[in-house]
Amino acid sequence: MMGIVHGALRRDLDRTRAVLAGTPYPQGRQRRALGGHVVWMMEFLHAHHSGEDEGLWPLVRARNPAAGPLLDSLDADHRRIAPASETLTAAARHYAATTTDQTRLDLLAALEALADVLVPHLEREVEEAMPVVSVSITDAEWRAWDQAYNVKPKSLSRLGMEGHWLLDGIDPESYQLVVHQVPPLPRFILLRGFARTYRRRAAARWQPEIPATGARV
Repeated sequence: MMGIVHGALRRDLDRTRAVLAGTPYPQGRQRRALGGHVVWMMEFLHAHHSGEDEGLWPLVRARNPAAGPLLDSLDADHRRIAPASETLTAAARHYAATTTDQTRLDLLAALEALADVLVPHLEREVEEAMPVVSVSITDAEWRAWDQAYNVKPKSLSRLGMEGHWLLDGIDPESYQLVVHQVPPLPRFILLRGFARTYRRRAAARWQPEIPATGARV
């Protein structure tokens, strides 16, 4: 799941960069949708890292003190990523609220600055941290952490958008993994109830340069 989450972030940051750099440049509704989506992703990233800092890393540290140096380095990564994320959020809001080309260039620069610190961290979490997590805590503890930090604090509509965002263009095996994180009844509601809204929003920000693939329901 950690790899799937990170993949969704990298996918849409890459899509955003491609749309901003391609011609014709986004205007009007697409520009506002694109800027708004970047803000949404940075809010997601902040919540994702907060859940790790406040819940997951302390749990792993308690179960496996030898993991301390690795967890300290991941905490340091988060502190480096936070200001780049804040700068990107400000640039995205300014871009969405204006029509000048300079704000497009500013947003591209902020995307590159974030990628410089974020992408290596995402790779380290999957390749180095997740094997340590998997041998340090139980599956039940992982699920309890996930529920406490990634599910319960969020509204149904937020979960619906996040779910379809994770499923956008995903491979069949990963699709099954994601959807079976949710019991059958809420799974049906989330998949059926938010599919059209997600596709509409995705089309607004990516078209015509990068068509939205949408989520299979």
